[in-house]
Amino acid sequence: MTNKTESIGSVKQEYLTFAEGSEGLKLDSGLSLGPITLSYETYGELNAEKSNAILVEHALSGDAHAAGFHEGDKDPGWWDVLIGPNKALDTNKYFVICPNVIGGCKGSTGPASINPKTNKHYGLDFPVITIADMVRAQKHLIDHLGIKKLLCVIGGSMGGMQVLQWVATYPKHVQSAIPIATTLKHSPQQIAFDEVGRQAVMADPAWEEGNYYGKAKPERGLAVARMIGHITYMSDKSMEEKFSRRLKAQDYSFKFSTDFEVEGYLRYRGDNFVRRFDANSYLYLTKAMDYFDLSGSKLIPKDKDIDIRFLVISFKSDWLYPSYQSQEIARQLKLRGQDATYCEINSTYGHDAFLLEVEEETHLIKHFIKKTFQG
Repeated sequence: MTNKTESIGSVKQEYLTFAEGSEGLKLDSGLSLGPITLSYETYGELNAEKSNAILVEHALSGDAHAAGFHEGDKDPGWWDVLIGPNKALDTNKYFVICPNVIGGCKGSTGPASINPKTNKHYGLDFPVITIADMVRAQKHLIDHLGIKKLLCVIGGSMGGMQVLQWVATYPKHVQSAIPIATTLKHSPQQIAFDEVGRQAVMADPAWEEGNYYGKAKPERGLAVARMIGHITYMSDKSMEEKFSRRLKAQDYSFKFSTDFEVEGYLRYRGDNFVRRFDANSYLYLTKAMDYFDLSGSKLIPKDKDIDIRFLVISFKSDWLYPSYQSQEIARQLKLRGQDATYCEINSTYGHDAFLLEVEEETHLIKHFIKKTFQG
């Protein structure tokens, strides 16, 4: 846990509502969504030129609370180790923005929100969204803040997908980009893991075709989905170091209980997740990740004159988003004549490394953004 003296201190969530007209925000599916509310947090001060803005994109289970402390909370935001005074994203110099994606469940419009047409929770009436839809919604926030060009867009995992989508959709509004532990498109294996998680949720009798609001939640299914996810976030070595085959008691129980420490950990993670996340949001966000595809010339078309600096980061032990996928991002960028640096961090943490390798990431990110800011 971060010491409060090392943090930016107390922060509050803010909200922006837009697309309130009859048409709403046009989605990739051809449907429209509106009105839309985006929850977001900001850290630091926007300079007079509005040239020091950094957009932080969260991963699947993340939210807008990236740094600092909410009143009454013991734990800081999910990337507090990298956001704050003198940290990688130095709030003495930069204005940092973190929005919660549409489809999420932490203040932004999603399946748990009230559908104004029915005055009931959207549930599965919420339209299927894409990463591009998330980014189009975020552009409204950036426009609202009066920012013409982002100094940097940064994020890991699903956040990295949003980084790449910003480049593809709004290249003239991005000065630099840092996609971390991510991919241009999901592999069949990555889609398979997501589908198993979705099936776990939908197999829970309490799911009721997504209409569980006001009733018992599909906690068992969502907990299993999260357990599966946590296995993919770690590496074989990190699990061996953290748990090995250690028992919770002195001997086997010879029952289907939590004999091993790793079993207890996964159950704890699953139980904790269902208290803070909506099952339908899990379905929608994983589907958006599976639909994501910026392979080939989709990221930067050959006929586009684009000048963006890139820092692509991967982690050696990440088998969920293996390094070859980040290497392919860097390769495609170089083929399009972009200024792209690729760094593989030698970590044993697996995919979770983008949240844990503070020293290495701080060194890389701080120098990269400083060079971009100075021009």
